[in-house]
Amino acid sequence: PGPIRLVPADIPLDIRHEDADIIVLNQPPGLVVHPAPGHATDTLVNALLYHCTDLRGIGGELRPGIVHRLDKDTSGVLIVAKNEQAVAHLVAQFSAHTVHKDYLALVWGTPAKAAGTVDLPIGRHPINRQKMAVTEKGRAARTRYEVLATGPLAALLSVDIETGRTHQIRVHLARLGHPVVGDMTYGRARQGLPADLVIPRQMLHAHRLQVLHPADGRPLTFTAP
Repeated sequence: PGPIRLVPADIPLDIRHEDADIIVLNQPPGLVVHPAPGHATDTLVNALLYHCTDLRGIGGELRPGIVHRLDKDTSGVLIVAKNEQAVAHLVAQFSAHTVHKDYLALVWGTPAKAAGTVDLPIGRHPINRQKMAVTEKGRAARTRYEVLATGPLAALLSVDIETGRTHQIRVHLARLGHPVVGDMTYGRARQGLPADLVIPRQMLHAHRLQVLHPADGRPLTFTAP
């Protein structure tokens, strides 16, 4: 693919916190984080370039500091670095797995255990390269869950991940036998639901993020309703 020119776009953002070093926002579902083949414009990066006039990227270029991502149809807390120093500090925290991330997930059925851990390696699917899968040659991945509420068809889980593998929560919960409701990649059909009930996307939300501020190291906690 050829180079993609970053063009600012006037896309509304739900900003939860902003200072000279970071922006924390509640990412809406359906918004791709950065341009890629098939999504050259109207991404979070394009929106950040429009809304943030003091954004300084790596090497002094006007380039948003994306240090982690959420899937297109996952909503919730996302932190962005506004300068090169903040990028380096936050990347180091994510690499050391010291950033604490809590998710909420609505899953099909109810897990047999009220709380548990899925500790299985995740790698690229051997046949469908657009999917991830539990595989012996994958990278270590560890997901903890706790059942918060149950219903006749689904359960609400609190999910905490120690690692940040691509599609980790979705893959692990599907392997547990309780895929995320609305996940058409790793999930299943709408069994037992009324035909007029709309499930617009996968029911996965990044609820809380705990991180050290890249400038002074103070602990910060951000939540997205």
